[in-house]
Amino acid sequence: MPVSYNSMHTIDINCDLGEGFPFDNRLMPFISSANIACGFHAGDEETIKRTIDLCLIDEVAIGAHPGFKDRENFGRTNMHLSDCELYDLIAEQIELMQRICRREGCLLHHVKPHGALYNMAAADASISYTIAAAIKELDASLIVYGLCNSYLITEAKKLGLQTAAEVFADRSYQADGSLTPRSMPNALINNTDEALQQSLQMVLEKTMVAVDGSTIAVDATTICIHGDGEHAVDFAKAINHHFLKNNIHLKTIGE
Repeated sequence: MPVSYNSMHTIDINCDLGEGFPFDNRLMPFISSANIACGFHAGDEETIKRTIDLCLIDEVAIGAHPGFKDRENFGRTNMHLSDCELYDLIAEQIELMQRICRREGCLLHHVKPHGALYNMAAADASISYTIAAAIKELDASLIVYGLCNSYLITEAKKLGLQTAAEVFADRSYQADGSLTPRSMPNALINNTDEALQQSLQMVLEKTMVAVDGSTIAVDATTICIHGDGEHAVDFAKAINHHFLKNNIHLKTIGE
């Protein structure tokens, strides 16, 4: 049955923030969820507080964005930790976010791993289980954001956690549904029209086209845009307008 572009759809738009880039305040009006760096791959207590305050102004859901303790590589290099080390890595960053949220009089909404940790979890059930277990122990009401069709989603669901299946507006995909590694030249979609078209297809048709031309089924509830590019704000405006024009409305997960 063909998709009706006239019927109303909803989607959560999330963005990685608090990472030291200058556009955070200008991005807020165009997103519904923020993933805030927790001080390991980027950020510190002051940037966390400042980003939370921006979220509160625009009623954007506040999320923790824990990554590897690897500022030199922005958390984008694989690190191999024991289960206990990984558990503690996640717990320490979420606990910091929770403390600052309490001081600011608000609640933490979700957790989305960052960078290499995100990609490793997507492909490894054991890593995903450890991350999900740490989240559940700290607050079972937190929503786990993970790559659509990945282990992070399935392992979190097994533990009874609510999940948000994520796709990316400006990233290309391999035939197995994984993100194309950033080390490859076609990892990022730099053409705005192509990114918008991919986003629309993922939300309305629940499919995407991989780099080899194959079609992948996706059932996403949140879509990520990046806040670190030169044209981040322009793209955020464009995708927001493009969605509204096609009767897709922003909705925070869990509302």
